[in-house]
Amino acid sequence: MEQAVFESVRYSAVCPDCGAELECWGVQALVDGRLRWDVESTCFACGFAVAVCDGALPAERRDQMLSEHGLTRLQVSGPPAKSVAIMRVLRTELGIDLMNAKTVLRRVLDGDYSGTLPEMERLARTLRKSGIAAAATRP
Repeated sequence: MEQAVFESVRYSAVCPDCGAELECWGVQALVDGRLRWDVESTCFACGFAVAVCDGALPAERRDQMLSEHGLTRLQVSGPPAKSVAIMRVLRTELGIDLMNAKTVLRRVLDGDYSGTLPEMERLARTLRKSGIAAAATRP
C-alpha cells in the first residue's frame, strides 16, 4: 500500500447559518491512487460545522494551493521509445485526446509540466507502474 500524499490550504467563507466568517481547511489528497478534496469548516460565531469529503477541487483553491506550496513538476527519464507509453498514461489519466497528449508529452519531456503535489505524484505513480521512470519534484 502506497503512502498518502496531501497538501492543504486554509481560507475563509461566509457562514450559511449566521453570515459570520467561516474558517475552512481544505485538503487535496492522493489516497489509494485517487485524488480527493476534503473540507472542514467551522463558524466560531454560531457553532456551525461541516465536513465535506471526496469533492472536486475548486479552481480557486487549486490556485491558492499552488501559490502557497509552489509548483510540483512531473519528471520522466528513459529512452524516447517510451513516448508512446507516456502518452497512453497521459490520455487515460488526464482524459485528453491524442493531440493534447502530444502537447502535454512535450511539456513533460521538457520538464515544464506541473501542478499540485498530489496531482503530479498520481501521474508519476501511474507512469512507474507502466515501467517509466517518473518522479514528482519541486524546483
